[in-house]
Amino acid sequence: MLRITDEIAIEDWELTEQFVRASGPGGQNVNKVASAVELRFEADRSPNLPGPVKARLRRLAGRRWTREGAVVLHCDETRSQTRNREIVRDRLAELIRQATVKPKRRIPTRVSQNQKRKRVAAKKQRGEVKALRGRVDGEE
Repeated sequence: MLRITDEIAIEDWELTEQFVRASGPGGQNVNKVASAVELRFEADRSPNLPGPVKARLRRLAGRRWTREGAVVLHCDETRSQTRNREIVRDRLAELIRQATVKPKRRIPTRVSQNQKRKRVAAKKQRGEVKALRGRVDGEE
């Protein structure tokens, strides 16, 4: 079981881990040992995630969200299979934790009439300064 928050815990049957050969560090060991981990979490079918959390998770996951509604994470950072497994589980937990945070509702604001007046006055002032920079018709 993977505990995310006090209310949310993911059961082991919801996670599928597949070990594949990794690129990166390891020398000849890379060609022999399947140390990279591909974690698949069936988020859309998970009974442990509330609807709004699933929606936010889908947006946060981006390209890692599949058409079937699963989140697929990949890790091949270290030579150790167990360490890669820990890293990818931590990433999943952090992604779900971010999805549990409800975003603050934006309250639209308006620019006051006084601020608009000040802005136009400043622009006029600047325009007058620039107009004075032109060529002077001399008294030659």
